[in-house]
Amino acid sequence: MNTFLKQRLYVVYSVILLIYIANTFIASELIAYLVGTLAIPMLLLSFAGASKLFRILGSIFIVVGTGMYVYSGLPLYQVPLYFTSTMPLLAFLTVLPWMNSVVRAGRFDRRINELMKANVSDLGKLYVRSSFTTYTLCSFINLSALSISQEVLLENMAKMKKKIQNSFISQTTLRAFAVALCWSPMEIMVAMTVDATGVSYLSYLPWLLLVSFIVITIDMVWGSKRYKSLPYEPAYNRATRTIEPSVVAWKITKLMIALTAFLLIVVGIGNAYQLNFILSVTLVILPFSFCWALIMNRIRSFVAIGWGTWKHRTNHMQNFVVLFLSLAFFSSSLNETPFLQMIQQPFFAAADTPLMILLLIQGTYLLMSMIGVHPVATIGILAEVLQPLYTVINPLSIGMVLITGALATATVGAYGVTVTMTSMNTMQNPYRIVLRNMPFAILYGGVGTLIGYFLL
Repeated sequence: MNTFLKQRLYVVYSVILLIYIANTFIASELIAYLVGTLAIPMLLLSFAGASKLFRILGSIFIVVGTGMYVYSGLPLYQVPLYFTSTMPLLAFLTVLPWMNSVVRAGRFDRRINELMKANVSDLGKLYVRSSFTTYTLCSFINLSALSISQEVLLENMAKMKKKIQNSFISQTTLRAFAVALCWSPMEIMVAMTVDATGVSYLSYLPWLLLVSFIVITIDMVWGSKRYKSLPYEPAYNRATRTIEPSVVAWKITKLMIALTAFLLIVVGIGNAYQLNFILSVTLVILPFSFCWALIMNRIRSFVAIGWGTWKHRTNHMQNFVVLFLSLAFFSSSLNETPFLQMIQQPFFAAADTPLMILLLIQGTYLLMSMIGVHPVATIGILAEVLQPLYTVINPLSIGMVLITGALATATVGAYGVTVTMTSMNTMQNPYRIVLRNMPFAILYGGVGTLIGYFLL
């Protein structure tokens, strides 16, 4: 791919996705076919810039999907229509950087990260503090917070043994990240599950918050005890750094107020116009972020940060474009064949024992993450497979496990973005990260499964 085109992918993606969003209101069959037709060169264009793992995964979905399409005897002219079902997810990912940018423009990330930079006496206290900080930031700026927290810890722990650094950072940051996102409306796994199960986000929210609270509390207590005996050696001999609790508390309070307002607007617009959850969030993020920046009197900073961040992120969306478009073709073709019923058989066989179904979902996530399958791909297939079971099993229960199972893999997916990023930042083998976090992933998934079982 030449440099000129690579630097302007954001234009190509934005035009196609804007046409798709506009057509959700126009409902034109001609425009829907046009979007599907444009999705094919969009996929081919992105394939060249995608990583090897996503090219392999996308190729498998396309090849298998093509086989099922031919097997079903579907006409060739309908192919473009089978590439559009995941367009809302791509549109969602495209606007997400704007929410991250308004948090950075308001300097919320800097103020909250001061908690980690203050002096502490031992690593047990630092573990709790860094978990809380990462958790708070991840709730609003997602993957960006993981990178920020790891950079701060690497700087502050520079004098400590490499083995301790690696263990500490790969546990506290990844675990807080995975737990924080289980209730975030800006997390794609949550959005996909809400739309797949047809259960409102507000029905999930209290239970997801409960899972989040239980798991992060258990991990903080464990981390505090595990590292309490290790003294903290700051990288620099600074004078005692003081933080103003009231300033940090007020920043966190403002974030919570903003998130509450965001949720109310998303739910209100979705109910008023009968929109699905993903589309509602997509439509609200940009105007909400702009208004928030205006209220804070940070509009110039927001535009400067947001425009650069948005262009960069959108220009590097090739992995997700390849994954989602190939997944759309695969899942749409699968629905036209009897193979879907074959995949559903193990779940139908366990219909009389709902707990077994919930455990099967958790096991599927862990297995797929071990061989490099992105949880988005796994949830895309499971959503189709499990749909007939919603009449006999509470879809809220299934949704709880779909969300917690997917996000638990953020700590153990050896080929996933989060583990790979941590591996690169700390210069350690990704499989060591997987081994350290596997007990936590099982705990996280287990708590989600237990609560899902009680909701049956």
